[in-house]
Amino acid sequence: MMPIIMMPVAGESLEGQCPPHPQRRRNSIKPQAKGAANAERRRLHHEADVVIVGAGIFGCAAAFALAQQGRSVILLERWMKEPDRIVGELLQPGGVSALEKLGLGHCLQGIDSIAVKGYDVIYYGQEVEIPYPAIAGAAAKGGIRGSANEKSTRPEGRSFHHGRFVNQLRKACASQPNITIVETEATETITTHKNHVLGVACRTLDPATGEKQSDYYFGQLTIVADGYASKFRKQYIKRTPVVKSKFYALELIDCDMPLPNYGTVILGDAEPVLIYQIGTRETRALIDIPDGTPTAAASVGGVRAHIRNVVLPSLPKKVIPSFEKALEDGKIPKSMPNSWLPPSTQTEKGMVILGDAMNMRHPLTGGGMTVAFNDVLLLSSLLSPERVPSLGDTVAVQKAMKEFHWKRKGLSSIVNILAQALYALFAANDSQLKALQRGCFAYFQRGGNCVDGPAGLLAGIIRQPIVLVYHFFAVAVLAIWLVIRDAVGGLAGLWRLPAALAMSLSIFLKACTVIFPYILSEVQP
Repeated sequence: MMPIIMMPVAGESLEGQCPPHPQRRRNSIKPQAKGAANAERRRLHHEADVVIVGAGIFGCAAAFALAQQGRSVILLERWMKEPDRIVGELLQPGGVSALEKLGLGHCLQGIDSIAVKGYDVIYYGQEVEIPYPAIAGAAAKGGIRGSANEKSTRPEGRSFHHGRFVNQLRKACASQPNITIVETEATETITTHKNHVLGVACRTLDPATGEKQSDYYFGQLTIVADGYASKFRKQYIKRTPVVKSKFYALELIDCDMPLPNYGTVILGDAEPVLIYQIGTRETRALIDIPDGTPTAAASVGGVRAHIRNVVLPSLPKKVIPSFEKALEDGKIPKSMPNSWLPPSTQTEKGMVILGDAMNMRHPLTGGGMTVAFNDVLLLSSLLSPERVPSLGDTVAVQKAMKEFHWKRKGLSSIVNILAQALYALFAANDSQLKALQRGCFAYFQRGGNCVDGPAGLLAGIIRQPIVLVYHFFAVAVLAIWLVIRDAVGGLAGLWRLPAALAMSLSIFLKACTVIFPYILSEVQP
């Protein structure tokens, strides 16, 4: 039985391929002959230098990057039709830059993607613009340069239909002579008695019979990138995702955006609502609903009733008509769990688990794909043929993955902590968090570095975690000052000072309980 295999475009150059054989042998065989031999090995024997499970954001980027280095790659994907997901639709400027450095910047073209210039925060009707910072200032605080996006005066992000973007990435992989894409379902790892992973067992649909049959793929290294619902995670990673809420999605047509080309965050009595364009006419609305929300219970009308009765009144008037139009179909909106999964050190022999299968954060800040593409950049550098000639060298690969775990934190820890901490503030459900939420908005209203710093962190441009800690506690101090100012007012109100100070202490302690658990999760191996 032959699996459904996508071979590279005929006639493509095979120059630069370097399969991991001894140096003497590499030099004695012409690159074209080696490429042809590797292609035959992938097709007939299902063997490659790297087997990657999952042709999503991370899997495609990793396959492309490793293939560019001359590695022979088999890319496995259960379903090659265009994905239909409601997150993974906004790529921050730091992600755009990483995509360009990987040689995949063209994947943002031809999909009706929209330029994103920053965020627009609306707090109980008040509005503040948070543009991405000028690159020169951001670079001075730990940012990176090297792509066209980073050379612009102000870098931009991109938003788009997720499925269209993934299709572009898959096409880029299919064009590479070093990559063979196979539509098959990976079911389990193949291991030795010493738990060394040799590859994966799969179930492949036989077009002739319509039945699925067993299949096997082998690699010196297996990379599992099968997403948020990974079937391999439980076996190899001790931590499990924590889900406290879901994003319910609407697709708005011809929505009158409060600030075009900006992601809009709406804060009010309900949980946060995120609105951003994903096409010329289409706008994505994500409504956060915590688990167990009484107004979203089935007995009182469910999610649609919650959106109509609780969410709609808190929205800007100009977007309400498109919201109401999107609700007319009578269907329950699509949903996605908002997961938190701290990163883990990869120590397995012959396998690594990466992407959302290994590390997730709340999608409110849109940082997931930015982390993924930067992770691929770092991974391809640490596993380059110059550093690790053979991916079958388990010791060298494990050493590289330990280095990967800590080096990636310059960006990933910021995105992880910021996403969780901001969500705690934006979905405030007690008086202390409400005070911090108010302080956060007042901080943005001050402008200058109070905007450039947080925006640079959100953008994936500023890569110094200490900058995040500074701005978070600056928000806490401002929140405390506002509480004291409002409580005391003047000399006549001094008698209220003790109560205000007690409230201030509780706000500071709440700030600590919000951020420190996430900081601790990032410093653990």
